Formats: sequence, C-alpha cells, structure tokens
Amino acid sequence: MAALGWLTPRRRSATARSVLAGEAAAEAARKSSQTIEALEAQDVTAPALEPEFPVAGDERAAAFFDLDNTVMQGAAIFHFGRGLYKRKFFQRRELARFAWQQAWFRLAGVEDPEHMQDARDSALSIVKGHRVSELMSIGEEIYDEYMADRIWPGTRALAQAHLDAGQKVWLVTAAPVETATIIARRLGLTGALGTVAESVDGVYTGKLVGEPLHGPAKAEAVRALAAAEGLDLSRCAAYSDSHNDIPMLSLVGHPYAINPDTKLRKHARQRDWRLRDYRTGRKAAKVGIPAAAGVGALAGGTAAAVALHRRRR
Repeated sequence: MAALGWLTPRRRSATARSVLAGEAAAEAARKSSQTIEALEAQDVTAPALEPEFPVAGDERAAAFFDLDNTVMQGAAIFHFGRGLYKRKFFQRRELARFAWQQAWFRLAGVEDPEHMQDARDSALSIVKGHRVSELMSIGEEIYDEYMADRIWPGTRALAQAHLDAGQKVWLVTAAPVETATIIARRLGLTGALGTVAESVDGVYTGKLVGEPLHGPAKAEAVRALAAAEGLDLSRCAAYSDSHNDIPMLSLVGHPYAINPDTKLRKHARQRDWRLRDYRTGRKAAKVGIPAAAGVGALAGGTAAAVALHRRRR
C-alpha cells in the first residue's frame, strides 16, 4: 500500500476498497470455475461466427465479459429481484422501484450510480439472514424464468469463439457472484467475477466484502485473476457496453465495445477499439435504447408496476 501514499486519505481508502473487492472477486471466481467444471456441461447452441480473433491454442489468453447490457439485455440484479418478488421475499413497493430502475437502465442504456447503489442496498437487505445455498437454488430457477431469453446471441457467439479456441471465458459484473456464477455455468463459460456478499457459516450478513465490483474494482479483479491464472493481459480480450468499464477494457490488448453507451462509443472510436452493436434499429445504435418493440413491451411492464404501486396507496 506504500504506493498509495501520495493520495489523500479519502482517495486512498476508496482505492483500497477497490483492491479488496477485486481480490475477493478473483478468489470467488476461481472457486466458481472449479464448481462449474464439476457439474455437467450444458448444451448451449450459439450462432456460427468466424471472428478475426481469438488465436486458437493461446493458453495465456482469456476473455472477460461484462454482463449487464453486454451479455444480457438489462441488469441481472433487477431480473433477480423480480424472481425474489415472485417468491414473496419483499413487497409490491419494492417491485415498483425495481421496475422503474430497470426501465431507466434499458431506456438510457447506461448505469445510474444512485440506482445501482439503491439496488445493491435493497438486495443486501432482502438476502440478509438467508442461506447462500437457498439463494443459489432460487437463482437457478430465476435464470430460466427471466434471464435465459435475454442473452444477446451475438455476444454469446463471441464468447463461444474464445471457448472454441481453447481459452477461458469469465463474466465480470457488479451482480452478486452467486448469480453471475449461475449465468456463467448455464452459458458454458469458465466462471465469474462478481460482487462478494459477506456470509458467516453459509448465511448472508447483509454486508459486502470490499465494495461492489464496479468501475475500477473490475479492473482490479481482472488483474488479480490474470496473475493467479498466469495470463498475459496483452493477449486477452475484454467486452463491455459501459464507459464505467474503460479501466477494465484498457487493461487488455483486445478491447471490444459491445452495444456501447455514448461515452464508450466515442472513447472506442478515438482509440480504434472494435465495436459491435447487436441492438436493432438505427435509433438504438445511435443513442443506446432498445428497438421500438422492446420499448413498447418495457413501457407496458413499467406502467403495470406503477399501477401496482398506486393501488397500494
């Protein structure tokens, strides 16, 4: 930590939390990959793809994929919240808030720090006192109900190209590591780096280890995992939709902007990074919102949530 001496105490503390979150995520990810390898392989069909990259047989290369709006449409934590509501983990008021946050995320195409922190705090309060094994089991069901149909086929194909080349593929997300691990296993990926919630004797305490795996913390997690796995980051690839992940994208030799927000698109073009946009419609590609049909469906769902909220008053 001596290298941080020039920072103010407040910035030094924030940096230390990012490092702690990254190291915890890396440790959890390595455990998750061992768990996934022990389970039966899933039969996942992906569209055919002939990428310029990756290089087959490069064992020191790997790929790191952001989850929300990169691999999956929308935010995993909101889909998870919807599943928990169905199972009566919380009330309609919380569902309305989750629905509004998900609508904002889908329409804006970017993360709002206040929304994300609110979602994190809500999730922690909801799972406090529950067993990790219980939430893992429920997470499997929620994936089938709300997440499986929201995977971007194009991004899934990119991940499969790395797997076919003999490389490891990791999700890197602010979502809980347990949720991320389920998604990684269902997609046939190696494992996941995610936010680590504290547990004692298999029971959630309602606290985090470090901080959410977001922004600089993602870069720290990737760096820690690469060191543990013996990877050469200059030969690795990273994929994300958000400018918040520029620290992670900048670590690797092959950064990709996937369904990028405005800031990331500009940054990527300035640095000649590869771009992929799997959203349909010219407007979606320009400003980062879903196609008209998706907006209509989303608006209907949000209206229903608001109606539920009003009836409760």
